[in-house]
Amino acid sequence: MKLLRRLWAWALVLVIFCALLPPPARAEGAEYTTATVLFTHDLHARFLPQEMGEGRQRGGYARLKTAIQRQRAAHPDALLLDGGDFSVGSLIQTLYTTQAAELRTMGALGYDAVTAGNHEFDQEGSGFAAMLQAAVDSGERLPALLMSNYAPAPDTPGRLDIQRAMARYGVEDSMLLERGGVTYGIFGLMGEDAHDCAPTSGFALEDRLESARRCVEALRAGGAQFIICLSHGGTGPDSGKSEDEWLAREVEGIDLIVSGHTHTTLTQPISVNGTYIVSAGAYCQYLGSITLRWGADGEREIVDYQLIPIDETLPGDRDMELLVEDWKRQVDGAYLSRYGLGYDQVLTTVGFDLPMPESGVQQGNSLGELAADSYLWAAEHLAAEAPGSPTVAVTAAGVLRAPLYAGEVTTSMAFDVLSMGVGEDGTSGYPLVACYLTGRELKAVAEVDASVTPIMPAAQLYVAGMEYRFNPCRIFFNRVTGARLSGRGGGTAAGSGADWAAGEIADEQLYRVVTGMYCAQMLGTVKDKSLGLLSIVPKDAQGEPVSDFSLHILRDEAGGEIKEWYALARYLESFGEAGVPAGYAQPDGRKEVIRSWNPVELLKSPNWLTLAAAAVLAAAAVLAVFLVRRGVAWMKRRRYGGGYGRRRSGR
Repeated sequence: MKLLRRLWAWALVLVIFCALLPPPARAEGAEYTTATVLFTHDLHARFLPQEMGEGRQRGGYARLKTAIQRQRAAHPDALLLDGGDFSVGSLIQTLYTTQAAELRTMGALGYDAVTAGNHEFDQEGSGFAAMLQAAVDSGERLPALLMSNYAPAPDTPGRLDIQRAMARYGVEDSMLLERGGVTYGIFGLMGEDAHDCAPTSGFALEDRLESARRCVEALRAGGAQFIICLSHGGTGPDSGKSEDEWLAREVEGIDLIVSGHTHTTLTQPISVNGTYIVSAGAYCQYLGSITLRWGADGEREIVDYQLIPIDETLPGDRDMELLVEDWKRQVDGAYLSRYGLGYDQVLTTVGFDLPMPESGVQQGNSLGELAADSYLWAAEHLAAEAPGSPTVAVTAAGVLRAPLYAGEVTTSMAFDVLSMGVGEDGTSGYPLVACYLTGRELKAVAEVDASVTPIMPAAQLYVAGMEYRFNPCRIFFNRVTGARLSGRGGGTAAGSGADWAAGEIADEQLYRVVTGMYCAQMLGTVKDKSLGLLSIVPKDAQGEPVSDFSLHILRDEAGGEIKEWYALARYLESFGEAGVPAGYAQPDGRKEVIRSWNPVELLKSPNWLTLAAAAVLAAAAVLAVFLVRRGVAWMKRRRYGGGYGRRRSGR
């Protein structure tokens, strides 16, 4: 009996010991299924390496191809995918509608599938259709184009032609792709903010969640083992407002989201509801690579995640270099020849960096000021019609797309700075337009910069011909404390103590304003976006509201549109061998930000908003004093009054 009890005791110990041992590792490849996905997004036509200063470079499709080839040597069955905005950002975009350089090059790079971003519609739905037709006409290998929730609206001009082009290319909601024994289900989505950024697309947006659920269900039914969403929705610091995190929370069954639009660089994937979200940054600076594996239980785990720098340490693929050089030659002949410029033509030199505006930081910026000054210069030197009245130029941080670094400045670099949009002539680049604003509206422009920038960094403005100062501690829409005309280049710094009355802006007088087409259109939306608190209505010289900005485009003697980028290029060229003046090395003070909590500074020159806020605060203060005094009186009665009464009654 004792022996039997001992045996049972030893058996129990053995069972407990075995339970504590870690499970045996699964054999690689035998019980696991592995998937590798290479990804990019927001390439923005960066065919060539971009200077980063101090001899460093990033991007370029020849180097990207080398990185892709190395990854595919290590992972022969890897997919190569893109999350949209593969166009608009360099001079080669000027071949978009005629040669489809972007899609054809992505085919040569070996992309399996891509989705469209908002910038694929900068030349409207008709331009998108022309690009698809040109791509198919080439007869070359092209990536699959997936768009599940974006289609021409019923009232879009040329809707049937756009649909025919999409059908001819083979645009689909989703696709099944078998690679290395794994059946992938892939679909594309346009984001809500991205759709808002394409107001002239002529396309309608279907609900993202409904589209995603429909695609996931269809792909699972078709046998997909691993589902990938190519989303041009993006992520952000606030997960509650982050479109692709919201998508992952609300839609079951997506294994991986390649997230574009917000230009985010995720050094580690975001995991939400069993879905991994990845982003590799913009402008071809990185190639993303993620490898996942799963066993019989279906639980996905990350084996490897990398963001591979596309920089000067990578050799360029020779075939891709030749293809890009051919695109450059076509740009010279088809686009730049009309301007008398060449792709690599040196315009001038600069002895210092001109960086992009820092997002969310309210201050001057030399690049923005240089661009605004170039608009004024173009109005004086390139336009067929002389200004004839005081002129103010305005540009915004959102249209500045690339910095300028110390060294030679070429035509292509100038174009990169202001590469957005298309003109009424159907060619790349927003044109300059001239309209009129009253002095009161001109001050409201400064107020947009002062009050809207904290919530919309792209709205930060840079001006020429005017200077102003504001206090960001003041109440919204009453932050500007001074504004005046200054002449070209900013004149005397706003904070220098000079006589502001010398350039006083009269509220009811009309002033000429030169800006890009996009900014001009946005000025007209200020009233709605500010809930009626600010009103800016662009007008003609007679004071009548402008309904068609195409009638107010600045044109040269030959009748050609003066593009934003061309104004900058010619202004830079005007500096010649002397180079960009040293005055642009730092912001020159035409916009002065003075942070002060001094009550006098907070309340001087109040508008009705400040007066209303002051009245509310004063009322709250009076109420607080009243309540405190009532409370003190009540405590005194409770402590002294009640006790005195009891003592009297006790006698």
